[in-house]
Amino acid sequence: CHGPDGNSVNPEWPNLAGQHPGYLVAQLQAFKGNVRKNPNMNAMAAPLSDQDMADVAGYFASQTLKVPSVDAEAAAAGAKLYRGGNAESGVPACMACHGPNGAGNAAANYPALRGQHAKYTSLQLNAYKSGERVTDQKELMRSIASRMTAAEIEAVAQFIQGLH
Repeated sequence: CHGPDGNSVNPEWPNLAGQHPGYLVAQLQAFKGNVRKNPNMNAMAAPLSDQDMADVAGYFASQTLKVPSVDAEAAAAGAKLYRGGNAESGVPACMACHGPNGAGNAAANYPALRGQHAKYTSLQLNAYKSGERVTDQKELMRSIASRMTAAEIEAVAQFIQGLH
């Protein structure tokens, strides 16, 4: 599903190449424990041992991400939000946690976002917004996404897809 090298061809499935191993393990644990809901991933993670999870995460973390192309015009509004947030609605700059180039923060377990499919990012932000996804620390992403408009979600997702 995620490609042999962690670069998914389906825009609804995440690229895992180059992702922080700690974040990948945390997500696999969430799928295994049914905290994060996805029938396919819940079933895939169920039989995995802690060592299996560490091995899978280490493998994908060591792979090279292939950044998909993005329409520059579609990403322009997303760049503004990613870098500066929206003070009026209280949406902070994404780069405050995920870094200026989307590399994330491994120590804080904030994922790398760079090169992630716009469709996948949009789906996840909407899942946080609706409360369907609850794997965020201290409800941080649920709080942020709940203040984002549909247009902001789409724009920032487009921008993130093109980050290197």
